[in-house]
Amino acid sequence: METPSSQRMLEIYLNDHLAAATGGVALARRATRNTRDAKIMPRLAAVAHEIDQDRRSLLEIMRQLDVKVARYKLVMGWAGEKAGRLKLNGALMNRSPLSALIELEALVLGVQGKAAGWRTLLAIAGQEPRVNADMLRNLLTRAQQQFDELESIRVQIASEMAT
Repeated sequence: METPSSQRMLEIYLNDHLAAATGGVALARRATRNTRDAKIMPRLAAVAHEIDQDRRSLLEIMRQLDVKVARYKLVMGWAGEKAGRLKLNGALMNRSPLSALIELEALVLGVQGKAAGWRTLLAIAGQEPRVNADMLRNLLTRAQQQFDELESIRVQIASEMAT
């Protein structure tokens, strides 16, 4: 079996991250739309906007690296987010109080995955002149800030559920 070229592996890797980012944007928007806490909503909306911007940054990086978007993976990312809505959370027809917590946990994990992707791209920046290391460092910093904000919201929701 032939080993894929470095460019092909990069295409697969970036398209996998794009599929996850597509689902992440949809999840962040849904979590924002469904929050009932007036103090949390603007915080979530700000993070959702940044997650969308990060997806756009990924598309720009892919363009700079001549990586074609695999449309089928975008559909899979979108469909995966929709399928994630079908979970046993204690309420069959209505939104459960657990839904917000599960959504926040999924967003936290997604942001950690995104940060890992930025770190991977930073690791190859020395060999790939088309990769903008400063941009990636900024994206990595923003991912850490998103993680901190989402984790703070998640802990708040969890503590409110316990009371």
